[in-house]
Amino acid sequence: MSAWQPLLEWWFGAPGVGATPSDLEAAAQRYGLWFGKQDSQDMQARERFAGQVEQALAGELSEWTAEPEGWLALILLLDQLPRMIYRDTPRAFAGDSRAQALVCQGLAEGREAALTPLRQVFIYLVLEHSENLAVQEQAVARFQILHGAAPLAERALFGGFLDYAEQHRRVIARFGRFPHRNAILQRPSTDAELSFLQEPGSRF
Repeated sequence: MSAWQPLLEWWFGAPGVGATPSDLEAAAQRYGLWFGKQDSQDMQARERFAGQVEQALAGELSEWTAEPEGWLALILLLDQLPRMIYRDTPRAFAGDSRAQALVCQGLAEGREAALTPLRQVFIYLVLEHSENLAVQEQAVARFQILHGAAPLAERALFGGFLDYAEQHRRVIARFGRFPHRNAILQRPSTDAELSFLQEPGSRF
């Protein structure tokens, strides 16, 4: 078993007999893990993967990028797992710059083509996490492609991902940053941002 396989199985679900879960099955099983905020999930991430996250944040594990699934797993360690393990602290975003560099390099090489559409989502979410409008535009474009190519049964699933990307882009277009990060990163908020943060859904 490769070093990254336990992480991918925890994140996407373990393969059944001769097959990995379909995108719809994986999403149904794992959506709460991906986008929920539960102390028990954060603790499990910490107990199982904190060591690898620390290695990734230290610039290690580059050898994982030799294979598309290893590339994806390293990106998860840099982008998704810190948001769980270090939730509501500045360290939650510590891997973002390296994750974005890995994504940009991998996309330039076409590595995402070897991944299922659902796994591609977690590549493009790195772009969605950027506070750069041009990168946000790239994220929306990528999610538009996924949505357009999705079979009818999965259209709603990928439509939801696209809608979320468009919401992120609108926030960056309006403020140039994510206001909900200001308190965590000790950035002063403007009156407009404080007003926005009172709106439902403003904190993602």
